[in-house]
Amino acid sequence: MEMLWTWLLSIFFILTLLCLVGYQLMCLTDLEDDYISSYDSSSLINSTVLPEFIVQGVWCVILLITRHWFMLLLALPHLYYNVALGRCD
Repeated sequence: MEMLWTWLLSIFFILTLLCLVGYQLMCLTDLEDDYISSYDSSSLINSTVLPEFIVQGVWCVILLITRHWFMLLLALPHLYYNVALGRCD
């Protein structure tokens, strides 16, 4: 039963990340087509960055707790990239 909940949570977190990235891409296409100003586009995209970092971190913690090492190893490079981006500011 633990495995089922882990995979359901993983699917939920992955779909959440895909939706956030899709929203960012839609904001960029609106910017490219001149439907929105660059200031508004950057503020919309910046509002999704922190939730993306949080979802990625929680997902990695869940994979660590449930000992799904292979999935964790696949997710760690993205988490490292997010942490490195956060330290630049």
